[in-house]
Amino acid sequence: MTLGISIYPEKTTQEKDQAYIDLAYQLGYRRIFTSLLELAGDEEQVINNFKETVQYASNLGMEVMVDINPKIFSQIGVSYEDLSFFSELGAYGIRLDMGFTGREEAEMTRNAYNLKIEVNMSIGTKYIDNIMSFSPNKKNLVGSHNFYPMEYSGLDEGFYKACCQQFKNYSLETAAFITSKNAILGPWPLQDGLCTLEQHRNQTIRNQAQYYVLDEAIDTIIIGDAYASEQELAEVSEVYFATHPQLQVVLENNIQPIEKKIVLEEKHSYRGDRSAFLLRSSLPRFKYREESIAATNCPPLKRGDIVIGNNNFGQYKAELHIVLQDIPNNKQRCNLVGHLTEESLDLLPKLKAWSKFKLVQ
Repeated sequence: MTLGISIYPEKTTQEKDQAYIDLAYQLGYRRIFTSLLELAGDEEQVINNFKETVQYASNLGMEVMVDINPKIFSQIGVSYEDLSFFSELGAYGIRLDMGFTGREEAEMTRNAYNLKIEVNMSIGTKYIDNIMSFSPNKKNLVGSHNFYPMEYSGLDEGFYKACCQQFKNYSLETAAFITSKNAILGPWPLQDGLCTLEQHRNQTIRNQAQYYVLDEAIDTIIIGDAYASEQELAEVSEVYFATHPQLQVVLENNIQPIEKKIVLEEKHSYRGDRSAFLLRSSLPRFKYREESIAATNCPPLKRGDIVIGNNNFGQYKAELHIVLQDIPNNKQRCNLVGHLTEESLDLLPKLKAWSKFKLVQ
């Protein structure tokens, strides 16, 4: 699994691209997506500029995947039987924006340069089964989802999962795209963000990345547009390299110091004997059983609320709960200490039993 950025050399300068590549590399990014879907103007100059940027990234240690289609093959005089052009370009592999018949893709995986052949995961047909029927070199065959510049056109989550499963059935490497809130560059004139899943279009980039880290169906997470801000690059890197998944919380103003410590400083464990009403993190109750936690804020509880057992809760004092369904709090045993953000609440179903996680403010 790795992190990636996207660059669009035909729309910017080598200096800007190289500065962006340097920053991303320092933060742990190792994959680059770029596009060569059409050649306009001085083709030789365009290709030379493109080549300089690709080789700069490759020399740094980045894996550059070049998005192409059959039209470009004929335009630059490349055959699927001879991929030397892309090897000389410095590419790690080529992504087929539009596929061939399956036989050609399989043949390309056996290229002399060990270029990766990346195919479209978002088709939803038996496309990958067809490629596999021609006995490709699986070491050089990978998949990636599309991104969708038009709002409301991104993948439905159910369809996305079905497409991922098709590729996981063959143990193939996978990739998907998340979108920046600051970037404006993409391959096409119109873009309302460049994400794979429609549900991610208006979410924070941190949450988009956390979704794929928890999902485990995607190996490479790529920011589809350029240029993401330094803060966004850092946030995605933080989520990706974190030892534990992170859910974001908004704390109550009147939270007690001991409660804040339990929420933010402890690693929480999702008990495997699961309840339909509460996600229980029980370990704090043993660590803080001698501490006093006064009953302070005990309203009825809503889905997404974070509560801690107070002095009225006997042996469950200091246990932290995330509320999964609205429940009463009539016995005043739990203090409301915060709420998950709406985006983090959407991630709850992806937490696995007995897994550990962190709550961050």
